[in-house]
Amino acid sequence: MRKIKVYAVGVSGQMGQEVIRTVAKQEDMQLVGASDVRNIGADAGAVAGISPLGVEITGPVESETLRASQAEVLVDFTGPQAVFKNIKTAIAAGVAPVVGTTGLKEQELAEIRALVDEAKLGAFLAPNFAIGAILMMRFAQEAAKYFPHVDIIELHHDRKLDAPSGTALRTGEEILKVRGPMVQGHPEEHETVPGARGANLEGIHIHSVRLPGLVAHQEILFGGLGQTLTIRHDAFSRETYMPGVMLAVRKVLELKGLVVGLENLLD
Repeated sequence: MRKIKVYAVGVSGQMGQEVIRTVAKQEDMQLVGASDVRNIGADAGAVAGISPLGVEITGPVESETLRASQAEVLVDFTGPQAVFKNIKTAIAAGVAPVVGTTGLKEQELAEIRALVDEAKLGAFLAPNFAIGAILMMRFAQEAAKYFPHVDIIELHHDRKLDAPSGTALRTGEEILKVRGPMVQGHPEEHETVPGARGANLEGIHIHSVRLPGLVAHQEILFGGLGQTLTIRHDAFSRETYMPGVMLAVRKVLELKGLVVGLENLLD
């Protein structure tokens, strides 16, 4: 069986460690490289809490290291500060990136599109790799046709840097495709404490909660005459995201250009 050669970035982080553990279990994948600014020189498997894999953690991603590893796919769950550079480095080395980091700017996405088109590579980005979260967004878009009044509450651990989350923003954007901008609540309402009504995405209020003990959760509240509808997704561990990540690793080599959103890979 041919094995997809995977290079993982950010392997000392919790998501990176989960990627290492999951890739090691796949019969059709082989970890050929690992990168992080921490634990340089250590075995990636040992850092992830499993048996050594014979893959030493190197420092920041370099084109030469990627080429030497013969990697085909780069999996990156680092922060937005590093991921843009890593994506460009991967493309320059002829490696298809699979990225789970949110926070990239529109001009950065446009540059990535141009680079992968020129290199004739596939690239995949997703604000959320949980299949349940993708279904949540799909159901929310359907519900918004009948319940246009909606608030989004997203709840994450207190180490998350961006707010609102990429998933909350993507949910709002999907709802706006069928509902459009509108004013919610009383037209003369005012905030006695600034921010009390949350972020305002063309009339959709998004509320961000950051607390220890949480992982990743989101609920979408719809209000109608005499009734409400709640759609909620809860991720209790980082294993939640791995089926989606593995699907993207398997599909990215077949893609042409940049694809954003796991829903585009689901049948």
